Amino acid sequence: MSDANGANDLAAQGGSGTGPDRDQGGPAARGTDPAESVPDESGRPAEPGKTAEPGASGVTAAPGQSATAGAGAARTGAGAAVSGAGRHVRVVLVDDHRMFRTGVQAEIGQTDRTGVEVVGEAPDVDQAVEVITSTRPEVVLLDVHLPGGGGVEVLRRCSALMGDAEQPVRFLALSVSDAAEDVIGVIRGGARGYVTKTITGSDLVESIFRVQEGDAVFSPRLAGFVLDAFASTDAPPVDEDLDRLTQREREVLRLIARGYAYKEIAKQLYISVKTVESHVSAVLRKLQLSNRHELTRWATARRLV
Repeated sequence: MSDANGANDLAAQGGSGTGPDRDQGGPAARGTDPAESVPDESGRPAEPGKTAEPGASGVTAAPGQSATAGAGAARTGAGAAVSGAGRHVRVVLVDDHRMFRTGVQAEIGQTDRTGVEVVGEAPDVDQAVEVITSTRPEVVLLDVHLPGGGGVEVLRRCSALMGDAEQPVRFLALSVSDAAEDVIGVIRGGARGYVTKTITGSDLVESIFRVQEGDAVFSPRLAGFVLDAFASTDAPPVDEDLDRLTQREREVLRLIARGYAYKEIAKQLYISVKTVESHVSAVLRKLQLSNRHELTRWATARRLV
């Protein structure tokens, strides 16, 4: 189905969010009064001027989590704190699933621990461009499949911000997809890296800082796609059949191949059911396919699902 259905560590560790998709504010930094006496693991008050060790026993799971999951999130948070110590980066989250954005923000957005300040978020292309333009973050975590044209469209419309010599906005793709076409597409569009949603919180924090510093970051398996596409003169740069389709037709193709009904696709892409039907007809005609079952097999063979 969609990115939200991917088995990923970050969404599993996220807290319960209540903010709407259009919320753009990041979490406030939380500090600790060093003079406050905090009980240690034995239940005795700590000595004045000392605080409890992070990751101590008594971890309370967030709503919807088991105690084990809560403890795991605490351990990941502690690791992320080391990665972000002494550094600071302003980040915008772009993903069409609010639950996933909430999970990522809960995992990496504790600025005083990770150094990551989430200054905005967006669920689609138009809102993403608006938020990125208004907040001018240093790094954007960008999903590949978005309503309104996908991550590639966000990159296209933000090309001037990426090219700013004094304050460049850099993009790191964060997606459940590991399809070569998705990876190559966003890298050609200007993204500095591509990681999958199975990444841990601490590794994601480190990847964000590396992109902020101008490095290129990839999940190990995905680096091969980029090398094949840019280093090999023998490999064709594009799929000729796929290149016949418009960006919107590709989005409809992927959703059809994932089993979405026409009404679900219309809601996902903010278009009418009749428009979805027209796109499907155009895709079938251009690819010389007869029905959605053949279309699904075609997309699966090219790892577009």
